[in-house]
Amino acid sequence: MDNTLLVALSQQLASYRSMDVIANNMANINTPAYKRESMRFEEYVQQSRPAEGESGMQRISFVQDKGTLRDLTQGALTHTGAPFDLAISGKGYFTIQTPNGSTRYTRNGHFTLDGSGQIVTEDGGVLQADGGPVTITNDDGDIHIAQDGTITGARGQIGKLKLVTFNDEAALKKEGASLYSTSQQPTAVETPVIAQGSLEESNVQPVLEMSHMLEVMRAYQTTASLTQSQDDLKRNAIDKLGSVGN
Repeated sequence: MDNTLLVALSQQLASYRSMDVIANNMANINTPAYKRESMRFEEYVQQSRPAEGESGMQRISFVQDKGTLRDLTQGALTHTGAPFDLAISGKGYFTIQTPNGSTRYTRNGHFTLDGSGQIVTEDGGVLQADGGPVTITNDDGDIHIAQDGTITGARGQIGKLKLVTFNDEAALKKEGASLYSTSQQPTAVETPVIAQGSLEESNVQPVLEMSHMLEVMRAYQTTASLTQSQDDLKRNAIDKLGSVGN
């Protein structure tokens, strides 16, 4: 395969990956606290021997996939009125104990109460307070969660939510269901700001994503046209060579 086709193939693969990431962003427009992602590409340069009519080593530029970048910009806060919907304003992640016992982190504050009175995610992960999970009973009445995470009911203080942060938030690994894992040591947020009855929206902007999608589609079409032109040139050359002896 010649260099033209290899370069075109690397660009088409880059376009395909970009489209996949954009589609995932669009699919999560309504996911609370979702952070949009974008592809990170780098130029990979290879030196090639000169072809006929060229002199010196030739520089060939390929596109190299270097992973994704996460936009950590906070989404807008929307009031829901649900007592266990919690939105973090500023730094911080809720600490979750998953059903298999592992610790994960999230900014998606859409919680409910399970049958045992624990505050849980939609997938059954238990929200952690400073002393572990809290249990809310019927005797607690209406639950109030203060800005600093203190949970109180009719019987008084029940617990205080464990809000943490990390030195490198971009290094958090996605685990699905809005959860992140990391080998970093979490540190407590000094002045947490939690809004009860609200949710942080996704920071995906549909108009911008559609604009990016159009740009990727145009880039793909341009590369496809280049490949087609190269194929046409080869086909014409073969046809002419084949007719020389006739």
